[in-house]
Amino acid sequence: MSGRKDSTNSVDRAPVVAIDGPSGSGKGTIGELLAGRLGWNYLDSGALYRAVGVAARRAGVSLADGAALAQLAGSVDIRFVPKPNSTATVQLDGAEIGDELRTETAGESASRVAAVPAVRLALLQKQHELRRPPGLVADGRDMGTTVFPDALLKVFLTATPEVRAERRYKQLKQKGSDVNLPRLLQDIRERDARDAARAVSPLQPAADAHLLDTSDLRISEVVDRIESLLRQRGVAGVCAGI
Repeated sequence: MSGRKDSTNSVDRAPVVAIDGPSGSGKGTIGELLAGRLGWNYLDSGALYRAVGVAARRAGVSLADGAALAQLAGSVDIRFVPKPNSTATVQLDGAEIGDELRTETAGESASRVAAVPAVRLALLQKQHELRRPPGLVADGRDMGTTVFPDALLKVFLTATPEVRAERRYKQLKQKGSDVNLPRLLQDIRERDARDAARAVSPLQPAADAHLLDTSDLRISEVVDRIESLLRQRGVAGVCAGI
């Protein structure tokens, strides 16, 4: 089903739901489910930074070389390709990169790449291009503060580091990865500190964001709460149930 359509059918005016939060807060799963219910476009901004990190490793570009990373971010072709009844695939220069984006190595690289101001600027236009009618659900760490400050609805999801580490542990174990829970918890805490301390677009809720702690909530409950907030803003056509 489709949500409220922009009255001017303008790319610039297409409504946006911005969902931000730290790693493991559930924003990706929730964002994609919400976009599917609304029939809106979806942006996983973390995948953009992960893809740049993957591209940097493949090209032998140092994650400490900000200028080279920015040039790479501006030149690579990153696309989200919708798939019926499935998660959209991510393509890097025409080739699907799949599970490579979801490794801990890719996540660590993304956090470092995202701390480079010139990289963030290079990817800003790519994110704006996805703002198309009937609307966009965008998840990341600065969707409501920097990328889409005029979003129709801003939500900031969080959960305790321990809960987020446990979620990540279960996710990786299901994929057959050999992971260590204490190490995952340490990585999450280090990433939180790095994301919050970066000079450009630090991880923090927008002043007008709705804060949701997902530690003790099911995915369906979080999506239902966001849908309720959308109905209060006059968005029609939100599907009931998961």
